[in-house]
Parts: sequence; C-alpha cells; structure tokens
Amino acid sequence: MAKTAKRLAGPGLLSGAAATKYTVPAGTKTIIRQIHVANVTNAAAGFTGSIGADAAGTEIATAKAVPANDYIDLYGYWVMDAAEIFQAFGSAANALNLTLFGDELTLG
Repeated sequence: MAKTAKRLAGPGLLSGAAATKYTVPAGTKTIIRQIHVANVTNAAAGFTGSIGADAAGTEIATAKAVPANDYIDLYGYWVMDAAEIFQAFGSAANALNLTLFGDELTLG
C-alpha cells in the first residue's frame, strides 16, 4: 500500500452553496488531515464542510466562524473510501478560500 501526502484540493474560493471539492479516486482511501480556510474579505463568514452530500448528518464543520481577513485550521483524521466526496461552502460566496491536505493510500 503506497501512501502519498498531498494537497487534495485548492486553494480555491467557495461558493454560497454546497459543492464537491474532492472525490477519492478509485482503488484509494484518503485521510484528510488538515482543512485550511482563509477569509479574504473584511467581514466574518461561516464555513461548512461535509464528508458526503451536505446534510446535518455528514457535516464535520457547520457554519464555523472565520473572522474577517483571518483563517482557521481544522486538524483531524477523517478517513474516506473510494468514490466518497468532500463538499464545502461559505455563508457568503467568494469570501472563503479552502485548501485540503492529507494522504492518499493506494490499495492493492
């Protein structure tokens, strides 16, 4: 099993509606280790991220406050299987810039 540490997504601005930012490749498991969210505006904004289609039961961050012109880092060990998705959005379109970091584990 090969492990590759990498930037999984971003940096990229988030829209105001849930959108897929990363999909685990076939034959792979992914571990998200860091979610970096930078607010590029002069107003606070909320970050929501989920593993799977956005819903209350899949969110790992719900409207997490990101102060104006500041950032937050969420650290964890979120394991995802092949074809699973990570979705995210901001409370205001184009206010938050998302970057995901983690490990891809090639199976087989």
